[in-house]
Amino acid sequence: MTRGPAESFENLSTGLLQTQGPVSEDPRLMGAQICSQADATMPREAVRFHAEAVGAQVRLDAQRSTARRCATFHDGIVFSQRPVRPRERVALRVLFHERGWVGGLRVGFTRLDPERVTAPSLPPFVCPDLEQQSPTWAAMLPDGCGLTGDVVCFWVNRLGRLFAQVNAGPRLLLRKGVLMGAPLWAVMDVYGTTKAIELLDPTVSASTPTMPWVLSDEALPEPKGDAGSSPGLGGSHMPRSN
Repeated sequence: MTRGPAESFENLSTGLLQTQGPVSEDPRLMGAQICSQADATMPREAVRFHAEAVGAQVRLDAQRSTARRCATFHDGIVFSQRPVRPRERVALRVLFHERGWVGGLRVGFTRLDPERVTAPSLPPFVCPDLEQQSPTWAAMLPDGCGLTGDVVCFWVNRLGRLFAQVNAGPRLLLRKGVLMGAPLWAVMDVYGTTKAIELLDPTVSASTPTMPWVLSDEALPEPKGDAGSSPGLGGSHMPRSN
């Protein structure tokens, strides 16, 4: 029997709660396993994809540096295997851009520890599903970004602003409001037109930005309008019609 959306989300929430134990009654913390030690020691090993906490359609290579979505346009969530420090760049290359869908790669950060997340409990989309079920903050790259061969770097500064940079282009403020003060893991959604991505070492990337990796993001002016969320968060999940 095919399960309806309500039953699927109920099972998801139950799975997260059973896996991770008691959580706060705050709906933003539902299903979250939060480390309260903001200054916890974070290893400096290269960022790789977490081996187990992946969407139903994701396949990783042996080195866990490449993530490919096998079919459809969703179920492509992946996490970093370790927390990412504030202002540390997560760099990736888009390996394949698949036409026919609306919307593409989503990037962001989460307090969910992927070691405590089971793959079956992951929802189809990081935006808005995982954001609504856990302390996760993500956004879609602007239209025209994330084509095959594009190098995307994203990071969060100490003020909780999520930035991205595509190739040697300008810094893009994707959203504000990321809660700091606890470890954050990078989260990506290999969604829609983005079919496959590869994690890079930003210090040796073949595509070197024109600006240094560590910048004074805190000094950036406030953007016009409400930048608290990405304009792409409510985008269509349907394929593009011909």
